[in-house]
Amino acid sequence: MIIMDVDEAHRLIGTIFENVRKFIVGKEKELTLILATLVSGGHVLVEGPPGVGKTVLSKTIAQSFGGVFKRIQGNPDILPSDITGFHIHSLDGTARLVKGPIFANIVLFDELNRTPSRSQSALLEALQERHVTIDGITYELPRPFMVIATELPETYGVGTFPLALTLIDRFTLRIPTSFSTPDEEFEILDRIDYIETSNVKAVSTPEKIEELEIFLRKNIYVSKRVRKYIIDLVNYIRSNEDVILGISHRAVISLLKVSRALALIEGRNYVIPDDIKKLFKPVVIHRIITRPSVEVDVEEIIDEALNNVEVPKQ
Repeated sequence: MIIMDVDEAHRLIGTIFENVRKFIVGKEKELTLILATLVSGGHVLVEGPPGVGKTVLSKTIAQSFGGVFKRIQGNPDILPSDITGFHIHSLDGTARLVKGPIFANIVLFDELNRTPSRSQSALLEALQERHVTIDGITYELPRPFMVIATELPETYGVGTFPLALTLIDRFTLRIPTSFSTPDEEFEILDRIDYIETSNVKAVSTPEKIEELEIFLRKNIYVSKRVRKYIIDLVNYIRSNEDVILGISHRAVISLLKVSRALALIEGRNYVIPDDIKKLFKPVVIHRIITRPSVEVDVEEIIDEALNNVEVPKQ
């Protein structure tokens, strides 16, 4: 049955949200942003230390809509074929495809910045086109398709590679994550037996996630005033003399798409300026490059834009 109205779409995404929360303590903001990115057809870059629940969160989201989950561990020796797959050629001249872990609905690429540039490039086609090419043959990836890539903080430094700018720009959002609060950690200890022994029930289907993406495009309204607000914010940062690489057109489009999803999560069929304000930093923070000679914090540049650009009235 095709999704017919905003209430039905809102209930569907809310059901997935609550299902995941049975197994995840805290992380409401991260969960909201990842779900918004999923239903708007994007990908997420997560920065934070190991062992803070990124794998469990990603897997639980996939299981909640009956999707296939795969994990890739970044390391300096990983090859492109370890990501995309390869062909096995038989003596009779036929070839059989061995699919790599990229063939999943949600792919967790752990410690992406421990992966050398040649293997990073294997992701580019998948992130943008939703297909991969192996030995000259193109294979479509499952739908929906989302990569959640984790990135070690710069302070971990040893054994990391810089991420290519073209790769970074393919990620809709970058989300910082950290250790749980003491109260949340206490709750984790209280619930760990349930979390580890209970099966995650699927409350939706991959097809419904695809329907949500189509529904957003057709039914969530973004006014001219809100679109102008997006453009004004972006150009405020582009005009900053300390910024040498501003915000791409892809980022502007991503912000529009994910703002529709956030509006739906909050039960509206229209985007408001507050949606843009909540999403602006995670959408643009990883895309802004400043002059090396200038000690300026990218977050401060973003906050300055949010504080100085006029917010349109409702």
